[in-house]
Amino acid sequence: MVDVREQFFAHTRDGVGQEGWQGLVEHLEGVAERASGFADAFGAGEWGDAAGLWHDLGKFAVAFQKYLRGEAQSPIHAFAGARQAIAANPVLGFVLAYCIAGHHAGLPDGRSENACLLSQLNKKIEPWEHGLESTRTPRPLAPVPPLQQALDSDDPFAASFFTRMVFSCLVDADFLDTEAFVAPDRARHRPSWPDGTLTQMETALKEYMRAKQRNAEDSHVNQQRAEVLQACRAAASLSPGFFSLTVPTGGGKTLSSLAFALRHAVAHGLKRIIYVVPFTSIIEQNAEVFREAMTSLVVDGGKDPVLEHHSNLQSDKDTKASRLATENWDSPLIVTTSVQFYESLFGHRTSRCRKLHNIANAVVILDEVQALPVDLLKPCLKALDQLTRNYRTSIVLCTATQPAIHRRDDFKIGLDGVREIIPDPPTLYETLKRVKTTDIGGQTDEELGEKLLGAEIVLCVVNTRNHAQRIYEILGDRKGHFHLSARMCPEHRTAVIKTIRQRLGDGKECRVISTQLIEAGVDIDFPIVYRSLAGLDSIAQAAGRCNRNGTLGDEGGRTYVFRSEHPRSERFLRDTTNTAEQVLDLFREDPLSLKAIERYFKLYYWDQTARWDAKRILDNFKLLHNDRDLPFSFSFATAARDFKLIEDTGRTVIIPWQEKGKSLCEQLRRGPELPRRVLLRSLQRYSVQIPEWVWKQQQVNIELVHDRYSVLVCPEVHYSDKIGLSFDGNPDGILCA
Repeated sequence: MVDVREQFFAHTRDGVGQEGWQGLVEHLEGVAERASGFADAFGAGEWGDAAGLWHDLGKFAVAFQKYLRGEAQSPIHAFAGARQAIAANPVLGFVLAYCIAGHHAGLPDGRSENACLLSQLNKKIEPWEHGLESTRTPRPLAPVPPLQQALDSDDPFAASFFTRMVFSCLVDADFLDTEAFVAPDRARHRPSWPDGTLTQMETALKEYMRAKQRNAEDSHVNQQRAEVLQACRAAASLSPGFFSLTVPTGGGKTLSSLAFALRHAVAHGLKRIIYVVPFTSIIEQNAEVFREAMTSLVVDGGKDPVLEHHSNLQSDKDTKASRLATENWDSPLIVTTSVQFYESLFGHRTSRCRKLHNIANAVVILDEVQALPVDLLKPCLKALDQLTRNYRTSIVLCTATQPAIHRRDDFKIGLDGVREIIPDPPTLYETLKRVKTTDIGGQTDEELGEKLLGAEIVLCVVNTRNHAQRIYEILGDRKGHFHLSARMCPEHRTAVIKTIRQRLGDGKECRVISTQLIEAGVDIDFPIVYRSLAGLDSIAQAAGRCNRNGTLGDEGGRTYVFRSEHPRSERFLRDTTNTAEQVLDLFREDPLSLKAIERYFKLYYWDQTARWDAKRILDNFKLLHNDRDLPFSFSFATAARDFKLIEDTGRTVIIPWQEKGKSLCEQLRRGPELPRRVLLRSLQRYSVQIPEWVWKQQQVNIELVHDRYSVLVCPEVHYSDKIGLSFDGNPDGILCA
């Protein structure tokens, strides 16, 4: 009988290399070493080791080598290691089985009508067991603390979360080890960050803040901002866990929270900072602030320590391109969106999950954390709890209003053990109060336009792109009038905001019509603000752009809340606006008072028990102690499908805006089908999202480059330097930003 290794080598003599017998063994060892190192961050090194050693056992089959030579179709190989994991440990092995079986296609459902773990385990696969003779036996599996805690408390979600984290270690290790072999040039250019990088960043931020305070006016508001910064630095020595930073808008919490995070990370040996913002449209604004603060920093040749990670240009399908566009968050400072962060925590694709292990041993800053949707509140809070409880992640809950998701007697699912950074938030709120907010009722577009024209410097924030365009057109296209919305690509918005700041600084006529994208991360100051009815927290954000620096004396700034004449197009805000309307009726004198905000959250969050997990995400995870076939019954794919922070994120269209945008689009057209991550990252600055139905109707105006990337064909026709992207007769008002 011919030795199976002779058959194997007979199909690899012509230089298959990596997939040769020795090459495969080296790959398994390489992945095991990386995955074990990643999983050590949460005490599960032996789990990463076993996952790496077993993930490609099926490639020892002779049939797989025939496939590599083009002599057969690709055989199933991911299930061999899954079977080995269960054979080695009939109960705990199922955790690894999910990870190994899904390391290409994504974490599967355990049991379902479609492709699931059980059906895959029962499929016939080519003999592979002979490969075990050439691989070492991994360390025995034991229920390490995160898993032991889940089993002791009978918490299926905690067990599924551990599974997902081990999966993340495996797929990132597999990707990196494969990249090192097949694309060594790209691997060599992957940034690495020396020890001490966060210390350097903290030093750079200190210097920046010192200069900023030295150059700032000695106003009451700036004094309060300095005290907020001092409180953040003082609290940084506290042990890792949950923190709350309750600072009114304009109190300087963006940079102060970063100061806390950097000092806290250095003090406790944490690896990175992850800053999570509510909307894609404000990522670039925060990242720009952070980069400016790091101007004096030189890291290993001047590499940029700030990574912006958008959802744009990321495919729903797991492809080489999507994995290339998706970073594994191995950077010192990541700025990302709530959609990217939470949907990754509940995702099942490798491109989504690859980054998760890098959230362990990190500081996560959740900006405007109260923006979480009620229908996903319980699963989101359970995920945050797992990160702090078992993965040594510190989480800072930033809010401009008051804590909304802390545990209380009437909110049992709230987060427990949260420590407030500010010594006395109510006093800080009263001290920084510098705006009078008034409800002026319904306003037609024409009436609103008249009011705006009656003020020389004024900001108006509305709820939809269409409404912003409509009001801008009523005001007239003239110097000093500006439109801001997500119809404009980020590079365009940045340029407009820069011009707005210049005019405000010079005291020149300036009327700005914007969607909610201006309400966070944009440091601008208007004496008068109009805000279309929305959630009370959004109204507070808009009011934060009014008299922001407290320079208007005793009169203060004026914020006016109105109801637009387009309620149908704003129906997506029905829950928050209905709740806000109730509170406005009760607190007419001061609708943004602490008591008013508390009432708002009671109505919107704390009393909505039946909606806390409306999509039944947590029902997808069960521990079946008496089921030998599937003791860990997890439906990862189903949970990922149902967990959508925003139901319709639309399609991304790349805009050849100005010379830089045109040049990038030409590079995309001329370059390889899989462009480098640097190009994809640059293209995000020139992208706009539109609804799926608009994208389908406008195919004649969109070029599909490499059958994947949508590029606007005639920007001179469909993209305005005043409004941004606009297809006549195809309103897209449902996308609010």
